[in-house]
Amino acid sequence: MKRILVTGGAGFIGSNIAGMLADQTDYRIVVADEFGNGSKWRNLSKHRIFEIIGPDDIFYWLEDNAHDLEAIIHMGAVSSTTETDVDLILATNFTLSRTLWNWAATHEKRFIYASSAATYGDGAAGFDDDLGIEALSKLNPLNAYGWSKHLFDQCVSVATAANDTMPPQWAGLKFFNVYGPNEYHKEDQRSVINHIFPHAEHGRPVKLFHSYRDDYADGEQLRDFVYVKDCVKIIAWLLENPTVSGLFNVGTGKARSFKDLASATFAAVGKPPAITYIDMPEELRDKYQYFTEAKIDRLRAAGYKEEFYSLEDGVKDYVQNYLLKDDPYY
Repeated sequence: MKRILVTGGAGFIGSNIAGMLADQTDYRIVVADEFGNGSKWRNLSKHRIFEIIGPDDIFYWLEDNAHDLEAIIHMGAVSSTTETDVDLILATNFTLSRTLWNWAATHEKRFIYASSAATYGDGAAGFDDDLGIEALSKLNPLNAYGWSKHLFDQCVSVATAANDTMPPQWAGLKFFNVYGPNEYHKEDQRSVINHIFPHAEHGRPVKLFHSYRDDYADGEQLRDFVYVKDCVKIIAWLLENPTVSGLFNVGTGKARSFKDLASATFAAVGKPPAITYIDMPEELRDKYQYFTEAKIDRLRAAGYKEEFYSLEDGVKDYVQNYLLKDDPYY
């Protein structure tokens, strides 16, 4: 029986992918991740995971199991946008990704990896998932995390342009603002929905930032919020369509406001919205992003036809089927 290796498979997006594949396909799912002393293990506790290995053992495992391996789904990363150890970020997000890519190309194994909308920086160059070297050179990430992801996208771009040896299928996924179950271990990096849910549940006002631009009202700053279940559907579609390769945005293609998000969260718990506005820290005001929206034309052109959850439907499912439950894990 074929195996799929999911790096970062106990993390937020990774555990949703690993759980879906374990429950709904015939693949044997192998997770590479670290668990520490917290409750991250619960992200996988409901699913039939075939094997769990530590990150340091990935290449030993690959050499021993290359014959039975179908694909590598590389979600493992230092994902905090506030991490200051740049050497750690590069080693995990860039160097490891390159090494896994080269291994997959040499051994002719499919390779799907997580990029990020953080590669777009302040959005001044747009949100087009163009893999061309010139297009990528115009992007200017704002933090080391975004830069590390951008570096690897550029490596893939150069390899493609040079017609280097490539994995038989490869896909880079530029995730936008993902929310959903199993993000609880991320602490300050959890989605806004997760942060405001306890307040909405008890009818307390939630706090959003004032706007400092005349063309945006308070709370009307826009993001492309995408439900993690849609991210998982795209992974499943790629595995079902091995001829599809490319760099793809993963978002709904429709930006929505933080005010909309807060209102949807209150609606999901059956309470009227209560929103107050607070000053944005001064150090953020000059570099705050007021708009992100995934351009998903390339994903559609590649053949992906599934509709995305609306913000209201995604928040409702997340709140009512997970956050309001005694056991909120997928």
